[in-house]
Parts: sequence; structure tokens; C-alpha cells
Amino acid sequence: MTLADEAATRALGARIAGALRVGDAVLLSGPLGAGKTALARAVIQASGITGHVPSPTFTLVQHYETADLTIRHFDLYRIEREIDLAELGLEDALEDGAVLAEWPERAADYWPETALHIELKPVGEQTRIAHIRGGEYWRRVVDGI
Repeated sequence: MTLADEAATRALGARIAGALRVGDAVLLSGPLGAGKTALARAVIQASGITGHVPSPTFTLVQHYETADLTIRHFDLYRIEREIDLAELGLEDALEDGAVLAEWPERAADYWPETALHIELKPVGEQTRIAHIRGGEYWRRVVDGI
């Protein structure tokens, strides 16, 4: 899928936000500057969170309570040890809410088989190619964007 600009990224984020359920994981991969945080921010804001939505680069996790769901946004870029993952509470986050995770390959064994995988590749100043894979549920969600 081509995301031509920020509006297209927000549209994808809104579709994902409308479909998130307890136990869902949205895994965002790609190089630095690919738009992972922008897409996560779009999902969070479309879920009803207003105001500034910071990147969890230094805090490692940001926690959001929406009307219907707890969303935790993880940035695993600086994670180096398996013990660090356990201390972040990834498993608990999936049990009582949904997870958005940047750099998910650093926690490959933690994600459910039903996770939505989105790999972003910049192809211009604003344009991104989003390689999306997931189960039938997620195919229906992102179909038609």
C-alpha cells in the first residue's frame, strides 16, 4: 500500500484504531524516519486521545486510556536484553489492552500469531510504502484504503 502523505497515514491509523481489540498487537517496522511513530500516533489520536502524543523513544512505553480500550505504545529500539522486555510488561499489556510496538523484531517471541505487521519504507519526503500482513481480520480492516 502506498501512503502518499500524512493524510493517508492518518486514514490507515483511523482504520486500525476502529478495529483494535483487547489482545491485538500492531507491529511497526522500518528504518529510522520511516513513519512508525507517525502511524502509531494516528492510531492513538483516532482512538480519541487528544493533545500531544509523544514518542516513547526514551520512556520506552506510553499508556493511553480510551473510552473502550487501554492502548500501550512501545518503542523497543533501545532494548538489548530479554529481561528488559519482561520488565516492560508486554505480556500484561496484551492481556488487558492493545499494543502498538515500534521495532517489534526486538521482542519477536512475544507477539500473538494474529498480530498486524506493518513495515514502512520511505520512498520520498512524505511518501511511504506500507507492506502489511496479518490474518483475515486485519485484511478486512485495511482493505479498500
